[in-house]
Formats: sequence, C-alpha cells, structure tokens
Amino acid sequence: MKLKRVGTEQSDLSPEDVVRELKRFWENGGNEHFQEEEEILLPAYAQYEEIDKPEIAENLLEHVKIRSLIDQVLRTTPPSIDELHKLGDMLEAHVRKEERVIFPMIEKALPEERLYELATHFHVNASR
Repeated sequence: MKLKRVGTEQSDLSPEDVVRELKRFWENGGNEHFQEEEEILLPAYAQYEEIDKPEIAENLLEHVKIRSLIDQVLRTTPPSIDELHKLGDMLEAHVRKEERVIFPMIEKALPEERLYELATHFHVNASR
C-alpha cells in the first residue's frame, strides 16, 4: 500500500523513504519468498499435479517482472513515483492471485502432512 500511496495525500512518506523500506523488505525476505515458491513449493506441487498450467506460468512470469521492476526502482535516483505506483499495483495483484488461485490449487493437491513439512522451509518475514 505504501508503494501505491506515495506521492498522494494518503501518504506522509517521501519516495526515498518508500524505496528504503522496499530495499529493506526485499533484502530481508521479499526476494526469498519468490525463491521459496519457485524452488520448494512449485516442485512439490509438480509431484502431485500437472504443473503445465497457465496460472503457474503467469505466476512465474510475474515473479520475473516484479524482480525486474524492483531492481529498476532500487537503481533509479530520484525514485519515480509512477514506477513505485506500478510496482505497488503489480505486487497487490500478484499477492491476490496467489491467495485466491495459486495457493488454493496447491493446498488442494498436496496432502496435509506434506504441506506441514513444506511450511518448515519457508522464510518468515516479520516486516510484512
């Protein structure tokens, strides 16, 4: 939400403040979240269901696009409010899709004991 609100009346943060928070989030678990999905969760899903699904392909492409935009935002001085808003929109849509589509698919396919086993491999990011 901070990314989407920066530069509006809804935010007291400067673009530089938001970029600093983004950098801290990305370096302290944000990037690992994508890696965990790609290296642990989706391979486990592939053991129980066909992985060649448009939803999975879109999810992975979104990871690439988000990583690219984060890299761009972190390298741009001064920060572009339009790019921050775009990143905020992308992240929000991605998270909603994962919550509503991807994770329910995985939860339905994997046995409960496998889900519990996988949970121990995931990085917990307290700054979310």
